[in-house]
Amino acid sequence: MLSDGLWRIIRIGLVGLVLAAAAAGLVIGDSWLWAAVEWSPPTHVRFYAPNGFDTLTVMALLVAALVKAALLWLILRAPAPGPLNRRAKALRRLLYLAVAYALLLWLPIALLPNVVDAAFQFVLWTAIDVLYLLVIRWRSSMLRAAAGALFAVELAGMADELLDELDLPELGSGGIVGLGLMLGGVAATVITVVGQWRDGRWSRGTLIAGWSSVGVYALLIPLNLLFEEISSGSPAMPVMMDAVGLVSTVWMAATARELPADDRLADLPPARRRVVRVTVATVVVLPIIAVIHPEQTPHLTYTGWSPGCHDRPSFGDLKPAERGAVFLCLVRSTAGGVPPMFPDSLSDQAILAYGRALCRAKDRDEQEALLKRAGSARSGWGADPWDLVYVCPEVIGATHPELLRSSAETKSAHDAYIAEENARCRDPWPRTKGVVQATANYFLFVDGDPGYLVHDPADEAAEEAAEQAMDKVYDDSAGIGVARSAALIGHVEDVVDLCLTVKALRTAPPRRTAGWDQVNEVPIVSRSGQLTVPEKGEGEVGAGAPMPNLAIAGKGRYRLRVYVRVGDAGEEHLVVVFPGASRKRLELKP
Repeated sequence: MLSDGLWRIIRIGLVGLVLAAAAAGLVIGDSWLWAAVEWSPPTHVRFYAPNGFDTLTVMALLVAALVKAALLWLILRAPAPGPLNRRAKALRRLLYLAVAYALLLWLPIALLPNVVDAAFQFVLWTAIDVLYLLVIRWRSSMLRAAAGALFAVELAGMADELLDELDLPELGSGGIVGLGLMLGGVAATVITVVGQWRDGRWSRGTLIAGWSSVGVYALLIPLNLLFEEISSGSPAMPVMMDAVGLVSTVWMAATARELPADDRLADLPPARRRVVRVTVATVVVLPIIAVIHPEQTPHLTYTGWSPGCHDRPSFGDLKPAERGAVFLCLVRSTAGGVPPMFPDSLSDQAILAYGRALCRAKDRDEQEALLKRAGSARSGWGADPWDLVYVCPEVIGATHPELLRSSAETKSAHDAYIAEENARCRDPWPRTKGVVQATANYFLFVDGDPGYLVHDPADEAAEEAAEQAMDKVYDDSAGIGVARSAALIGHVEDVVDLCLTVKALRTAPPRRTAGWDQVNEVPIVSRSGQLTVPEKGEGEVGAGAPMPNLAIAGKGRYRLRVYVRVGDAGEEHLVVVFPGASRKRLELKP
């Protein structure tokens, strides 16, 4: 342990440094003054005072510098000598770690993800609270039990913050629960000071620091939660509250410093014991009462911003207990700027009841009337079956059985549909085998699609070429827009899909125009050694089967011949690609 003389030198040096830095800040500028007094990065100034400090803020910073210097002088007092058992040693070290966090460690930890900070504080104060219960001589089993209950409430507040950072469901929702957890933390401080007083080893100054920290909390709660004065307006108020808040750090340091003292108080008389018990019971019960919601308060378990509400899970993938939560997420969602189906003033149970009533509605007008009664901001939209299926699957499933599927069943049905559509397409040139070839159904946009691309997807200018090809397809009599490495081939009929066969040959094939309505040949370039047709994959547009690389000769120029016909089976296209340097467009059969 350091000698008293060395401790005094350290105290004088650090406190003098704080005062000197504050004085220098008056000369150097606002950023330096802020860093010197608030012990935080100068860049934070832009958040609190983007236009610079006014006179009130400068005065507040100077006063705060004096206050913090005085409190730092108390914090840096040397630990009291004396024997300590293992628990007391551990408590002292953890309290000094909490002091170091309050003064300095918060800054490097703030550079890490928020969840690290929340987890660190939760673990630290869990250990401190447990050791408080073991080290402090409470001299009353009831007082120790009350302390344990209040410590649990305090830790519940920290756990709530940790769950929030982990995007997990929190312990409670709404300001009442948050206020209750905060009051529980204040009550935990109160009962700790009471325990220190009954223990007898802590000095009157330490107890005063403890009660002062309670007073600071009592001042912060109404200012921060009710009036919101700290986070708005001039930064003078948060500067002063930050300085005064250092009192709690003084108390923690004093608690750690005086742990070795071994003075004991005499037993209290019976009358005073009863007063203590009533006080303890009141302190324990009041925060719990504050956490309890009034019965008419809407209970909002899930909102549109809750974890897991960003995706729409398949009905068949959910357990029965999870379906209502998904419905609540969907109808409270504001994604895309759309107003929610139900207002936040309705509780979960009320919304679920309205959902079941919407399922029983005979028509859209009855749904609109129900939504108006519920106060919906979009009552005229009605309710869609893919939302209602989560609350009344027996009703929706009767008319929309596909909505009851799991994601695996949906994928299986989708794959079966694609395979069925591909199976109806046949190779129109079965005797002419290409080096590579494929036949599949090509799916177009239902609302209209100019056609399909044959392009070089690895070309650096692929997007630009595709856009130019699309612009040209409307002006081309053959319905083929060509732009360097992209060719957009339009469809003849107003269809949503067509049968497409692609073949790559080493040389130009015979023309074979018989049986086709149109045959055209255009140039195309492969700059990366690729030419292909987009696949459908998980999207709505594209070929229903993998398409090969048609640039069989690598990089270079190719000819692209397109055969088109419309028959009883629908529209059919044959695309033949082969090497060729010609840049001419040929109408082999107009």
